[in-house]
Amino acid sequence: MATALITGPATGIGRAFADKLALQGYDLVLVSRDEAKLKEVATDITRLHGVECEVLAADLTDAVDLARVEERFRTGPIEVLVNNAGFGQKKPFWANPVDVEEKQLDLLVRVVLRLTHAAVLPMIERGSGAVINVSSVAGFLQRNVYSAHKAWVTNFSAGLALELHAKGVAVMALCPGFVHTEFHERMGMDKSLIPSFMWLDATDLVDAAWKDLMRGKAISIPSRRYKLIVAGTRFIPRALIARVSTVGLDGRRRA
Repeated sequence: MATALITGPATGIGRAFADKLALQGYDLVLVSRDEAKLKEVATDITRLHGVECEVLAADLTDAVDLARVEERFRTGPIEVLVNNAGFGQKKPFWANPVDVEEKQLDLLVRVVLRLTHAAVLPMIERGSGAVINVSSVAGFLQRNVYSAHKAWVTNFSAGLALELHAKGVAVMALCPGFVHTEFHERMGMDKSLIPSFMWLDATDLVDAAWKDLMRGKAISIPSRRYKLIVAGTRFIPRALIARVSTVGLDGRRRA
């Protein structure tokens, strides 16, 4: 069986990818900090889908742990990488300690770069493989530091997809909007402020993303409503996008 490696697989989008790939017949390498939770997820997936699950407990912002995960790409073939690990911030940039901001930068940008690099080298040698980098619709807006990180992920993935297409390796940025996961609760967001029609189901999101990957898309934006939002950012003046993007930050609107 082919093997897929997923970061942040315990809940939400990561867990939906774990179930999807297991249904496709992939054995899994599950990467997260919480070893006990990973073992629970691995046991559950094996019971449900009959695939093998390898647990790799690692803090991806720790250099030694990250190197161990990179080494896993050299010790056995990984056909699919899903870079999903991440976290948001409750406070605005200026109110956070700079080391917290650096940790988010490491996880959302540097880790994505390093794991993608570790994954694609053997994929190029084999002439097959796929990388899915979980980005966000926020990357098309001017929301905050998180948006800047996700803009990098989207552009990095789209550019790399062009470079590797002829080598048989697919790269895709998945850009979801609001998804029913624990991500927003951890940020302290009042979910009732978001209209119900804006929320997506993680399983439906991953199903749509997988179809986009099979179609060769470099950027996946599941759901028509978010496709329209992203399309609108290409025509709306940047000053207006900036005003809309900052609604609700720190309780006021700033241009």
